[in-house]
Amino acid sequence: PPSTSARLLIGTPFSIDSKSVYSHRLATFELHSSTMDLVQILEATTSPDREILQQAEQFLRQAAETNLAAFLNSLADELASPDRTNVVRMAAGLQFKNYITAKDSTLKLQYQQRWLAIDLAVRSQIKAKILASLGTERNSPSSAAQCVAYMACAELPGGSWPELVPSLLANVTDPQRSTEHVKVASMEAIGYICEEVDQSVLSMHANELLTAVMQCMRKEEPSFAVRRAATRALLNSLEFTNENFDKESERNYIMEVVCEATQCVDQHVKVAALQTMVKIVSLYYQHMEAYMGRALFPISVDAMKSLADDVALQGIEFWSSICDEETDLAIEAAEAADGRYPPRQISKFYVKGALQYVVPILLATLTRQEEYDDEDDWNPCKAAGVCLCLMASCCGNDVIGLVLPFVQNNMKNPDWKFRDAAVMAFGSVLEGPDQTTLQPIVAIAMPQLIEMLNDASLVVQDSTAWTVGRVCDLLPEAALRENHLVPLLHTLIQCLEKPPRVASNICWALSSLVESAYDVAEKKEDEPPTFALSPVFATLVTKLLVVTDRADGDQSNLRTAAYEALMEFIKNSPKDCYATIQEMTLVILQKLQRVLQLAGSVDDSGVAQYQDLQSLLCATLQSVLRRIVKDDGMKIADAVMEALLFMLSPSLGKGGGLHEDALMAVGSLIELLGLDFHIYLDKFKPSLVAGLQNKESHLVCAAAVGVIGDLARALGAQIAPLTGELIEGLLGVLSDASAHRSVKPQILSVFGDIALAIGANFQSCLQGVMHLLSQASQAQ
Repeated sequence: PPSTSARLLIGTPFSIDSKSVYSHRLATFELHSSTMDLVQILEATTSPDREILQQAEQFLRQAAETNLAAFLNSLADELASPDRTNVVRMAAGLQFKNYITAKDSTLKLQYQQRWLAIDLAVRSQIKAKILASLGTERNSPSSAAQCVAYMACAELPGGSWPELVPSLLANVTDPQRSTEHVKVASMEAIGYICEEVDQSVLSMHANELLTAVMQCMRKEEPSFAVRRAATRALLNSLEFTNENFDKESERNYIMEVVCEATQCVDQHVKVAALQTMVKIVSLYYQHMEAYMGRALFPISVDAMKSLADDVALQGIEFWSSICDEETDLAIEAAEAADGRYPPRQISKFYVKGALQYVVPILLATLTRQEEYDDEDDWNPCKAAGVCLCLMASCCGNDVIGLVLPFVQNNMKNPDWKFRDAAVMAFGSVLEGPDQTTLQPIVAIAMPQLIEMLNDASLVVQDSTAWTVGRVCDLLPEAALRENHLVPLLHTLIQCLEKPPRVASNICWALSSLVESAYDVAEKKEDEPPTFALSPVFATLVTKLLVVTDRADGDQSNLRTAAYEALMEFIKNSPKDCYATIQEMTLVILQKLQRVLQLAGSVDDSGVAQYQDLQSLLCATLQSVLRRIVKDDGMKIADAVMEALLFMLSPSLGKGGGLHEDALMAVGSLIELLGLDFHIYLDKFKPSLVAGLQNKESHLVCAAAVGVIGDLARALGAQIAPLTGELIEGLLGVLSDASAHRSVKPQILSVFGDIALAIGANFQSCLQGVMHLLSQASQAQ
């Protein structure tokens, strides 16, 4: 009979008013008692009300923990039921997927093993239900197709479910079964399986799968939905078609069908085919010569000119991918020449041959933008800028002659879109061509660039700030010229007050400028007594500190950019700016102390931003500790250690980033204080051991291991009282099969640091260490 909670809810629509009843049901949950329970819970997982959503998720977790097999079987029933709404079926599919797979690789393996531990008869029943539901859903993409794929990820590698691929192929090719909806869903499942399952597992079916996919992609297929699903399936399966691409006849057929699909009137099919074409060129570059001139080049150029953003993006991506490939081949050829051996592949120089046709299209595309475009949206204008950067890197000086006239003609164009395109084009070609060629060009352009930082258009200001940053990074001599530096610095300081998208790029430009100024300064004893920015160093630091406190600092990554700039100023400060560093040290410490006082008073919506601010201040403090002298470090050491210990306290959880930053800052303090750090050992030891035992974040564990090495090198024999506990902790991590592999080599190195520090006292630990070292030497 239904439970009390189930009887209360049968026939009762789930709503905000049902919360108390719903909460009562959680305490007496019995999944099988009423199907209506599960339907309403699945509907609740889409609720905008956070409380309802959390309760629904808790209900489902409890269901899975109570009886996973029954829970998944019930979800399969809901997914397979044509009487259920789209919302319920999609929610059932999503929950099913969430309990058999995960993004984290370790968790994913655990979920797959948990699935395989379910009784075979029950698993077979579930698989049959979901497989039979392919093509019965009214939504696309198919939830059932995704569930089939994730079950396949668990089953196929072990040889289970051998009937799956033949069944999917029959859904596509058998006229008795292959309705349009069944073909689409089955092709989606094939695509997901090809994407998720290792190609070696599918090798025995590779030709059959490819044949079915190609058949559904052909222009003779009347359904655009089928062609779209098939094209995406091919996109996901290209990695294991290498044998087919090695055979000319099969390669010709594949290329013919893909090129035909790029001309489809359905834009979804066209875009998927263009994506496939891009990936083919990247994977099988060496086979493309026969197709480039007569097919791929004209198709890609037409796509680039398209007014449809999705199509244009793929046309641009085609040439970006070839740039990447040919740049890699150039590096490989140079290495082969140095080593006096033949390169594995030879560049066909497609990009160099296409420059005169492609660059003008890219320049025109740079003008395709709107003033209020979202900064985070990827559009043809941004893609064109990236492609131009790649072409400059790939072809060097050959790009200059094609871009420079456009820049010169449009820097003062009355239309802001053309001014912006000109400055973006200029910034995009600063890396790749010879510096000797670019230096005079950039020197002439600098006054205009400085002026354009105050352009009437905010978009142009933003692009100019990025370009000036590129100049400071790649061709700093032009920026550091005396006749340019003074007006540039004056303008950059003013621009720090501009909107976040501009000010963020200004911070980056200042970072590059201070690093370049330090690098070219005349050094004495590895440190310059002064440099070009010394007269305004204090002003710049003060202005950057103001930026870190801006109310809009969370926009456009501005606050992070300002702190990163401060870190560069600390790192690249000459002797005559040390007083400013001393003052900034106290300011940063005070800011950190104020932020830590807010712990516990930050609401959930502000936690991430609060933790980011802590990490930024901690990283800046770490930079300061690496720069100041020991005497100054001793004056602030107590306050620094108090703040860092608070950040490492268990009350703040075992969060990865924050604890890692704090441990690294402790490492810098150890390096600064040397033997004098011993006074903090007793207070610090619990936090160090906790970091070593942190299994939630291997980065925290690695940072703790690093700190142990710092202690051994700094304290020498004084670390002896701690070594027993620390070595026990290190051995525990080393012998833990679940510990991240990247941490273990670091531990082996730290054993050496400890042995050197305590000398003969290491003998008591020798047997255990040598045993694990012996095991490590045999590890694969």
